This record gives sequence, structure tokens and C-alpha cells, in this order.
Amino acid sequence: RACCRATHLPTSLLPRTAPKVLHFHSTSGTYIMASKDTIVLFDVDGTLTVPRKTAEPEMLKFLQELRKVVSVGIVGGSDLVKISEQLGENAKNEYDYMFAENGLNAFKDGELLEVQSLKSALGEDNLKRLINFILHYVADLDIPIKRGTFIEFRNGMMNVSPIGRNCSQEERDEFEKFDETAQVRSKFVSILKEKFADLKLTYSIGGQISFDVFPEGWDKTYCLRFLEEYKTIHFFGDKTYKGGNDHEIFEADRTIGHTVTSWQDTKKKVTEIFMIGK
Repeated sequence: RACCRATHLPTSLLPRTAPKVLHFHSTSGTYIMASKDTIVLFDVDGTLTVPRKTAEPEMLKFLQELRKVVSVGIVGGSDLVKISEQLGENAKNEYDYMFAENGLNAFKDGELLEVQSLKSALGEDNLKRLINFILHYVADLDIPIKRGTFIEFRNGMMNVSPIGRNCSQEERDEFEKFDETAQVRSKFVSILKEKFADLKLTYSIGGQISFDVFPEGWDKTYCLRFLEEYKTIHFFGDKTYKGGNDHEIFEADRTIGHTVTSWQDTKKKVTEIFMIGK
């Protein structure tokens, strides 16, 4: 199917022999019992939730039932606080892996594995040079509205929003539609790539109103270094196109990538892969 990239999985990562097929019966249906050397990773915004909204109880319950079949990990660009606002305050303890900020803030079974620092990677002088340029660019930007918090500094990345993260949900929706034609974020990214080529940064457009900035290699594929025990890794995300913040992990050799359009679409596609009978 066009939504999947299963054929990209290298032969070395495919099972050497066909696994024994078992079944697990639940109130939702009959699952194909995959082995625990399989993990399914999910993006958050647009994949498990409506962007920046709280996950539906139906979806949260579905993910917990899926954990009875395979390991489940969350890999989001947002920090842990924002992910927890969407998936529940105890989210880092409710999944096998929680990768906030693309895995730069990584947890396994609720225990911290690693935290990376953008400040340490770039150095204060380079960081100031980058921030100053971004703020000047935003100040001169002619867009319909601006609010506040144009830069959000996280542990391992910066999130840049031309409209400002303090905008309302209605303003978010309006900016997203405006940006589809105006390409404000794409143009901003192109200029930063040219201006700061020496810093070797990656720019990743995600959500409705912003893009992330981080060192090369600190995209969502960063989380894969913590998953060496798994033979098969599925990834579900909505922004899998080039320039989207799911693109690199979707295209990675170690993953089987699936493009989705909503949390309902995610649930449907996961069901098709891991369940029989509804």
C-alpha cells in the first residue's frame, strides 16, 4: 500500500524463519500475537491525537491493549510536559519507551535513560547568534497576526514559531491554512539553512505553527539507538514527507514506516496489521 514502506526493511532485519502465530483474545477483538522482539513507535500530534489536543480515551485504551501483543513506544518532538498533557500525566510510565524531544529525553519503563543538551552541543556564542537572527527575522515578518513565545528552548532542540506559541487554537488553525500557501515556515527554514550552514543543523517542520531546530542526527532516528534489542520496528506518523518531522525515521533502514492522517486512521491501520476479527 502507498501508506507503508515495508519493502524498505533490510533482509537482515526480517525473521529468519516464520514465527509461530498465536492469538490473544480481548474485548476489542483477536490479536495476532507477535513476539516481543517487535516494537511499534508512534508520533503524537496528528497520529495519536488531534494536534495539541488531549488523546481520546478510546485511543489510550487501544494502545494499552496493543502492549499485550508488542512493545509500544512514543516518539514526539515536544518535551515531556507537553506530551504528558496530551497522553496523561503518568504517560512515561504507561509505555515501554517514552522518547520526548525525538529521544533526546529518553525513558524506558518510566526510568530516565539519557538527556541531551543543545546548549552543550552548539556552545553559547553560536546559540546567541542563532537566536538573535531568528528574533530579528520574526520581527520583520509580515504575517496576519503575531502573539508571544516565538522561540521555545528545550533540552535538545529549539522550537521556532513565526506566529508565536501563545496563539489560540483558532489562530493555530488559521495560521496552518495560511502557511499552506504562504510557505512561511519553509521559507524561514531555507534562509536559516543558508545562513547557519556552519552549525550543521537540521530543521524539521511539525505541528501547525512551528518547526524544530537541532543538530544533525538529533531527529527522531535518534531514539533508535535505544532499541537494539528489537528485530522489527514499526513507526506510525503523519508528517512523513521530506521536511516533515517524521520523515527521517519513516525512511530509516531499521523501520517499517506507515503514514497516517489522524488518530482514527492510526487505529485502523494498526488493527489491520496486528489484529484479526473485530
